[in-house]
Amino acid sequence: MSKVGGAAGSAPGPTAAAAAAAAQKQKSLLQKADADVSSLVDNFSSLINIARVNDPPVRNSQEAFQMEMRAARMVHSADSLLKLVSELKRTAIFSGLASLNENVDRRIEVLSQQAEGTEQMLERIGQEAAASLKELESHYYSSVVRSPSYD
Repeated sequence: MSKVGGAAGSAPGPTAAAAAAAAQKQKSLLQKADADVSSLVDNFSSLINIARVNDPPVRNSQEAFQMEMRAARMVHSADSLLKLVSELKRTAIFSGLASLNENVDRRIEVLSQQAEGTEQMLERIGQEAAASLKELESHYYSSVVRSPSYD
């Protein structure tokens, strides 16, 4: 008999290149997170330094521009961190799916082996039934009284 999903369970696991790529991606994500957090902290401390409490309420345009620029950089860093969190969530979800796919592949392999064993057992039972039927037929045809005669 032919198998429907014969090669599904024989897919190789992750390769060394895939593991290296995952490690490199993790490293780059950590570097990006560190850079975004340090940018956020640097811009916040610069913004605090520019905004002096004891100064008169009138600021010159250069200080106002620096404050706007620092605030915009903080918003950009925060947005970058939010995108990073979103990417990490997607990675976690897809990693969970990859793990789920591995479990499904293992289950398919186990069920394929069980199906093969069941097919072999059914074939053996069929052969035994055919042999028994043949033996019964030979006994029937060799017996004296095969069928009642209606004379």
